[in-house]
Amino acid sequence: MKTTLHRVVTALSAILFVSGLEVAHAAEIGPMFKVGYDTGGETLVTVTFTNGEQSSIKANEGFYFGGGVSILNDAKTVETEVSLSWKFQSITASNGNVTWTRFPLDALVFYRLPGMRVGAGLTYHMSPKLDGSGVAGGLTTEVKDAVGGVLQADWRITEAMNLGLRYTALEYKDKTTSTAAKSNGVGVVFGSRF
Repeated sequence: MKTTLHRVVTALSAILFVSGLEVAHAAEIGPMFKVGYDTGGETLVTVTFTNGEQSSIKANEGFYFGGGVSILNDAKTVETEVSLSWKFQSITASNGNVTWTRFPLDALVFYRLPGMRVGAGLTYHMSPKLDGSGVAGGLTTEVKDAVGGVLQADWRITEAMNLGLRYTALEYKDKTTSTAAKSNGVGVVFGSRF
């Protein structure tokens, strides 16, 4: 855990450095929020209902919302975002539930172009957990924190709002068995800065 956290702190420092000295002279530093939905990745669990239908949760799947800070340089050409989100996906039935949760810490640097922005950065998923209740009560899997990469391209709706597509590359490992599941996938995201 300490080694992974050290790598994340080093990587976040590198991202802020890459965004240039212009960050130190930022014209605007303010709060931001985002909501989105990701898809893809390897199947973590498949649930069979009493009527025979099945539903699965994939490693990258989930709705998320979060907030953080946005740093925009004087020229308004480079934007750095650091955010923390809650990401979850669940299967719900009358006799039990399965939930996949984690807390992504994202640090991305965007280059702003007229009408759009493109960026890349790191994501650090903290406390990933697959948990069951009811008839799925025996299903509890704690997963190691994971570091991955994010690519994102956004349409800038206004100067402060964006709607985009993102690609996440990440791999989760079970804490006890070290079984790995790739969490590579795409998603949509809406964000706004204040």
